[in-house]
Amino acid sequence: MNITNNKVTQYIDELYKPLNISLGLLRKQAEAARVPIILRDTETLILNLIRMKQPQRILEIGTAVGYSSSCFAAAYEETKIVTIEYNEETCQTARDNIELLGLSDRITVYLGDGEKVIEQLYEKGIEPFDMVFIDASKSHYKRFWDAAIRLVQKDAVILSDNVLMKAMTVSDEYDVNGRHKTNIRKMREYVQYINALDYCHTSVVPVGDGLAISMLHL
Repeated sequence: MNITNNKVTQYIDELYKPLNISLGLLRKQAEAARVPIILRDTETLILNLIRMKQPQRILEIGTAVGYSSSCFAAAYEETKIVTIEYNEETCQTARDNIELLGLSDRITVYLGDGEKVIEQLYEKGIEPFDMVFIDASKSHYKRFWDAAIRLVQKDAVILSDNVLMKAMTVSDEYDVNGRHKTNIRKMREYVQYINALDYCHTSVVPVGDGLAISMLHL
């Protein structure tokens, strides 16, 4: 029996509690403005993974307004986060939000393309990461993965959000107007790619818009 439906999602969402008042307010503002932040059930799962893994350093590709990185920092106070945002205006909004939340000393926001910024960090010899969160342009996940893999610990966890893309990854029938063919093809290739790698174990979980959890053993 398939139990993943709107009623189940609504029930899970009703169980959701923000980490604190400030983050709850930022979530409401982002949702009202239709900013694509992590969904509530996805957030809850990722925060528990962070509590279990207790990563010292997290790399995030796709900052948006700084909501997810702020949640990560609030969930585990020992972690430091490097996050990358492509859009200049959004990047500044993220920096402002992170400063208002008092997390600027633990979250560093870079402006630019994920792959290019990661390459620059690699060349500078930045300390490796225990966890990576990929949540940026859906057609570029593979190149973000391939870039980030050079900057991780041998037992790192890589999380890829929105891999089901409102079920379009599963079937073309969900791309009603045929507008997302390239993203669909690229995401299917990406999911197949990370599931075939011999240096990690990947599980695709039907939480939120689909979350791929990859445990590395480099």
